[in-house]
Formats: sequence, C-alpha cells, structure tokens
Amino acid sequence: MRGMPALALAALLALAGAAPAAAPAGFQALEPGLELGHFDGPPGVAGDGKIVVVRIDPARFELRLLNASAPGHGGLLTARAWAERAGASAAINASMYQEDFRTSVSLMRTREHVNQRRVSRDRTVLAFDPLERGLPAVRMIDRDCEDLDGALRGYGAAVQSIRMVSCQRKNVWAPSARRTSAAAVGVDGKGRVLFIHARSPWPVHELVNALLALPLDLRQAMYVEGGPEAQLFVRGGGRELERVGAFEAAPAADNRDAWPVPNVIAAVRRR
Repeated sequence: MRGMPALALAALLALAGAAPAAAPAGFQALEPGLELGHFDGPPGVAGDGKIVVVRIDPARFELRLLNASAPGHGGLLTARAWAERAGASAAINASMYQEDFRTSVSLMRTREHVNQRRVSRDRTVLAFDPLERGLPAVRMIDRDCEDLDGALRGYGAAVQSIRMVSCQRKNVWAPSARRTSAAAVGVDGKGRVLFIHARSPWPVHELVNALLALPLDLRQAMYVEGGPEAQLFVRGGGRELERVGAFEAAPAADNRDAWPVPNVIAAVRRR
C-alpha cells in the first residue's frame, strides 16, 4: 500500500447466492479447478476472524498479470473490475506499488510489458506463463534456494514480493506487534495456486503460522498487499465473493468500497 489517506475502512464480504455445504477439507467447489475455502484464524482479533482462500488448478486456469501501466489498460481498477475486464474468475493484488500508483516496488513483468525492471531484496518471485513445454505452469522461486536468473529464463511473467513461507516451509516473517489486513499468494504441494485474504488485522507472523496449520498443504507463500488495498475477488458457479482490507487504526469501521489498484494477478479459465 502506498500513499493512501488513513481513514477508517473495514473489509467487505459480499457473497451472492446460497453457499453449498463445505467440503471436509474446508473448500467448496465453485466450478472445476476453482475452489473457495473459509477458515478460522487465530482468536482474539477484530473483524470476522476468517481466512479466505481461493484454490486454483493451473491445468484449468492460467494466471495473467494485469497492469494499469500496460498500453491500453488505462487507470486503476478494483480487483473485481480487473477480473470483469479480463474475463477472469479470480483476482488478487500483484504486490505493493510506488507513489506514482502504477509501478511495483519490485520486479514485475510479462512477455509484452515491463512494469518494474528492478530486482529488489525481496526473496520470492512468482513465475508463470512458461516459455517452454514441460515447465510447471506456475512456480514460486525462493532466491535463497535457487538462482533467480536461471529459474526465470523459462517464464514470461514474474512478480516479486516479500517472502512469507520459504522453500523449506518455514515461517520467515519476523515477529512484530504490527497488525494489518493481508493478501497473499501461495502454492500447495500439488502445484495449485492459493489466493489468500485475511481482513482481520493479525500480526503477519501469526497469520503465517495459522496458514501453515490449516489443511492447505501450503508449501510457499508471498505477501502481496496489506491494509485497505488488500483485496480478493472470485466468481464461479453462479456465486461471487469480494473481500477488502481494513485500516490498522480502525479495523471495525464499516466501508463497502474496494480501492482501485494498479496491478493484479488474475486467474482466467483455459480454452
């Protein structure tokens, strides 16, 4: 989050249509390859106390990086609006951005457009859009475990951000008293992509511990946004869900507006 006014804002949870019974592992199938899970987070926190996870099968969905800085894309949009424009089934923040409200703080590129060339000190890069057959459709690169340049050669798209779960499945977020809403992207043991949103303001270290304890088989994860800009949108099977974040100073305040953001990662069904 960059440069927004500190006004009271809480998370919006809007679920249209009747929700089917949850699967034993906590997920509901919205449509083939797209699942939605609601999980209880650590107790004693403001807000709904839920961690929401969208699980995406990359064999059925491709990830796309959508940037306001790309030619023809125009201004900032909410995650919902980005998804609707792209015909996507899900969208989440694509990392934090600078005060120009366009440029990522770290490496961010596709085959056609470079939003940010600079590789920052952040330790994780999400790579997708493989350039060669046989490569995983999506992978998360931990710079402490492998060479970034070599790993990225096979991929057209890359998004760098702050590491939460290392390649060794360790919580590497330093403990802190700071509390914030959070959006994150992870991968599980089957290579599925996890879009993660927590509107309740936990310390991030505690949130990561909770994620590792959930039945997600979480292998790696990175933080993509915090505070009121953190958002998640998913639609499928006649239902849709939009989540937005809260201000640290006033997590219980009521606001039903998602904030426009410049960059999102979207999941689009393969044809």
